[in-house]
Amino acid sequence: MTEIEILINQTANAYEWTNKLLEAVPFEKWEIIPDTIESNMNWQVGHLIISHYFHSIMVIRGHQTDMLRSLPIKEYSELFTTSAPALSVGKTNALTLLKDLKIIQQKSLEILGTLSIQDLDNPLEPTPTAHPIATTKFEAIDWNIKHTMYHCGQIGILRRVVDHPYDFGLRLTR
Repeated sequence: MTEIEILINQTANAYEWTNKLLEAVPFEKWEIIPDTIESNMNWQVGHLIISHYFHSIMVIRGHQTDMLRSLPIKEYSELFTTSAPALSVGKTNALTLLKDLKIIQQKSLEILGTLSIQDLDNPLEPTPTAHPIATTKFEAIDWNIKHTMYHCGQIGILRRVVDHPYDFGLRLTR
């Protein structure tokens, strides 16, 4: 398996785990901000839309006009980057956010599929905002995987608090 294939596989796995947890939470609970964690499902998903776009699309291949035309990237950026989750309550729709997340994930995987091994060592595409972690495309893709899994953990905690723990299918035998 090549380095590109490993990165694509890990990215797809991170997206799958995130989606599996999200899809198990009823949409009517997506705006609940529990006292124990100052976040909600809508904010987590909106934040992932923006982070996937930035870390695995924009700095890899530049702005994608099809994404900018079909998704409200600018609005999502304002609501889900540095704004508090409470400020996003009532401003989005959970079903739309989940649909948009899956669109951006698919585009991310498509972009990654166009890369060569040599591309991984190349510098990032220029952006108005410097990447906080990466200087190469490999580092940005690697960060996207890690960042996604960090938020997957937060989504798992949120799910536990607002609904109930996710059943991972583990059965203990005694």
